[in-house]
Amino acid sequence: MKRGAWAEELASIRNASVDGVITPKELRGLGVSASSIVNRCLPDGPWQRLLPGIVLLHNGPPSDRQRMIGALTYGGPGSILTGLAGLVSYGYRSAAPSVAILVPHETRRKPHGFVEVDRTRRMPELTERGYLQVAPVHRCVVDAVRRTKDESLCLDLLVTAVQRGGTSIEELAIELSECTTRGTALPRRQLHKLGKGAHSAAEVEAHELYEASDLPPMHLNRDVLDAAGNVIARPDGWLDDVGLAWEIDSLAHHLSVADHERTMLRRSRMQSHGIVVVSHLPKTVRQSPNVVIRELRAAYELAASRPRPNVRMRVIAGESGAHSVDLTV
Repeated sequence: MKRGAWAEELASIRNASVDGVITPKELRGLGVSASSIVNRCLPDGPWQRLLPGIVLLHNGPPSDRQRMIGALTYGGPGSILTGLAGLVSYGYRSAAPSVAILVPHETRRKPHGFVEVDRTRRMPELTERGYLQVAPVHRCVVDAVRRTKDESLCLDLLVTAVQRGGTSIEELAIELSECTTRGTALPRRQLHKLGKGAHSAAEVEAHELYEASDLPPMHLNRDVLDAAGNVIARPDGWLDDVGLAWEIDSLAHHLSVADHERTMLRRSRMQSHGIVVVSHLPKTVRQSPNVVIRELRAAYELAASRPRPNVRMRVIAGESGAHSVDLTV
């Protein structure tokens, strides 16, 4: 493009950018003078300075994607997304207040504006997400939870990543053991709760409430089998000595007609085998803990008052204390 002709060919400039993000060096290579860049990035101009050395070719709020592209450009070669922004690129969250990037330890780059910079000697293998270079899910999750003191957010990030299959409790535990210890106390505690068998934040809250009661120990998310060894259901909680199931009915997972029908069929199947089933909403567990414990205690007494049904819990190798040991399934 001839110098001076760029103003008539703004489409070419946009095509040379990455989603509207471009460097002054690239603009000068397209014939845009340094003074024109400065003028167009003034407060009333059509462009803006997104970050030092980064221009955004419009003057409105940048999108999450533009902020991530800008952060990677600012970080320089070898930089990759991590934390909440990395999870956004995987589709886990809709927005991130800041953009965290990992850069090689020898790279001298300071945090600026919405960009958090983490210099590290443990650069992970990156994943390409369009124009974005992103750390693996387990690294993104751990880098995100190390930056928060919010217990609910920490637990939600860990649970969501595991539930969606992007990582596992084992991968997260390994990453926590290998990273810096700064900010790891909270996620270690929350991951320990998930390691006990809970599959959701609601189940963790329910289990913590239950552990504070005087009721017998409860098994979490274990298959309950009939006399022939067929799986009846996998309740959220199971008291094997009396054949009692506890269900935490999270509305978020039962909004569709199909989900509701599956829940009702599972409950009916358990009851048809003589299992006492008690259920609570996460909201009830959180707001009325005394009511929940009182109802669980009443359900336990009811279950203990009738003959135990002919069902058994699938036993994990090396475990003891269940009503019957499953040696065939």
